[in-house]
Formats: sequence, structure tokens, C-alpha cells
Amino acid sequence: MSEKIQGQSAKAFTMNVLNGIALGTVIVLIPGAILGELMKALLPMWSGFATLIAATGLATSMMGLVIGMLVAGNFKFNPIQSASLGLAVMFAGGAANFDNGMMMLQGTGDIINMGITAALAVLLIQFLNDKTKSFTLIIVPTVTLLLIGGIGRFLLPHVKLITAMIGQGIAGLLGLQPILMSILIAIIFCFLIVSPITTVGIALAISLAGIGSGAANLGICAASFGLCLAGWAVNSKGTSLAHVLGSPKISMANVLSKPIIMLPMMSTAAVLGLLAAIFNIQGTPASAGFGISGLIGPINALNLAKGGWSLGNIIIVLLVFVVAPIVLSFAFNYLFIKVLKIISPEDYKLDI
Repeated sequence: MSEKIQGQSAKAFTMNVLNGIALGTVIVLIPGAILGELMKALLPMWSGFATLIAATGLATSMMGLVIGMLVAGNFKFNPIQSASLGLAVMFAGGAANFDNGMMMLQGTGDIINMGITAALAVLLIQFLNDKTKSFTLIIVPTVTLLLIGGIGRFLLPHVKLITAMIGQGIAGLLGLQPILMSILIAIIFCFLIVSPITTVGIALAISLAGIGSGAANLGICAASFGLCLAGWAVNSKGTSLAHVLGSPKISMANVLSKPIIMLPMMSTAAVLGLLAAIFNIQGTPASAGFGISGLIGPINALNLAKGGWSLGNIIIVLLVFVVAPIVLSFAFNYLFIKVLKIISPEDYKLDI
């Protein structure tokens, strides 16, 4: 019998938190992913695009608030409780930084810490649910923000060490033979993109550049296209495409509850990592970790390719970032789902 947390199974509690994190991540990233690079390219034509670019950046930095409110929604919280949870997660996430009385929003914050804070806030709000009565509006927002948000903020630097340690482990791969390095990095980033770990943060922390950056992006492409196609029959078309247009993190809860469903994607990533080494697909620390989202990976690969935006390079980038991931995803999904039958399309179904 499952352990109970505030009257519900531990699995249900965890899935509610993870689903909120996954959906919240995609919601805030999609505007920038779809329009970010396009608006930057069009910026010389109209200065107003700078404001729109800033809007997508603001959306990204509000990830903690969005995740908190979506987690609250999964627990059927009322508006007061939902807003309180969102504020606590936003404060603890780390996107808001304070210096000499000034507050700055930068980046997304730490997703792992957001999840921990959200879980603690849910437990507190459920505990207070029938105890505050007419004082709910006064007590719940204040206690949740200051107590749980404060605990989360205290934990932030310690939780960040998890990302740092993973980054150090990946950095150790950079000294390997290029083909082996590319294959391993592609596989690792394929899995990391569907975990609470921020791939962009790791890439920046270890200054992942060159072929390593290109391989990381192709590994993420493997997850994006693979999860999109694997769940095509059981999810809505929009939900499936969100893996490619937004982030594969939308399937995080499914993957963490049954990691074996990543076998087709990680197999695709291994082949794409090999292609990264063969075709010298490169990137920068700032572009690694995005995959095809916002076309950041492909655009940087073209910018760094010998010969730049030549017809030959454009064809190669289209092949390795789009055609190969799609073809390989079909092949490996068929192998693991239809032939070996160790996973099922239902494993990829998202309840959104």
C-alpha cells in the first residue's frame, strides 16, 4: 500500500508536483522559443521588437510563479492558496536577485529548488486549510511566502550544487576522443532535458562549446522529436508538438516515473552524437541546451560552420537537426514499441 501524504498517495503527490513543473516550464519557454530568434533577426527593421524580446525574457524569469500556480491547480487549491504558492516558489527559485535594495530578474531560476519549495508549500497549505478560516487571506500568503519561500531561498545555493556536480561530471567527458565524447554528451543531454536539471545552466557552467555543444543540442533534438512522435497517437497534436516547439520537459513526470521510455530517444541521441562529430556540428555555451527550440541550435551551428550559411551547410544542418531525428525516432520507436514491446504508446500519454 502506498505511503500517504496529507491523505493522498506519495506517487499522486509527486506526479502533481512534477506535472506542474513540466507544464509551467513549457508555458514560459514557448513564446521565446517560437519568436525569440526571429524577432532578433528582425530587430534592425523595427525597434519595437526589442520590447517584445524583453516580454519573452520576462516570461522566462516568471517560471517560478507559473510553476507554483500550476502545481496549486493540480491540488485543486483556491485562488488565494494558488497565488501564495506561486509567490513562494518565485522567491525561492532564484530568478529574482537582490543587490543594494534593488531587485533584478535574470534567467529561469533553479527548477529543482522550485520543485522542493512547491512540495513544501503544498504540505503547509494543506495543513492550514481548515485552520485559518476567516483569516485565510491574511495568514496563508504571509506564512507561505516568508516561511516556505524563506526555506527555499536558504536551500537554493545548496541545491545548485547538484547542477554543479553534474556539470563537473560532464566536463570530464570533454577530454575524451571526439566521437566518443559526442555520443556520450548527446545521450546525457537527451535525458537531462526531461529531468528537473537545467541543461542551459549546465552548459554555461562548464563553458560547453564546439562539437560538445553541438552534440548536446542534437541530444535534445532526439528527445524532442522522439517524444513528440512516440506520443503522437495518444496525445493531442498541439501537446505532441510542444515537445519540439517548446521543451521535452513537458514529459518529465512520465519519464521520471518510468525512465525506460527514454530508450528510443537515447538510442537516437547516440547516432546523432556520432553525426555531430562527423559533420563537425558546433555551438557555444550560450546555445547549448536548447536543441531545436527557437532554432537556437541550428542557427548557431550555421554561424560557426566553415563557410557559414552556404547551401551545403544549410542542407547538412537540416539533415542532422530535423531529418535524421525524425527518421531515427520512427525507427527506434518502432523497434522498442512494436518489435521488442518493452514500452507502449500509452506510456507517453500526457494528462494536461
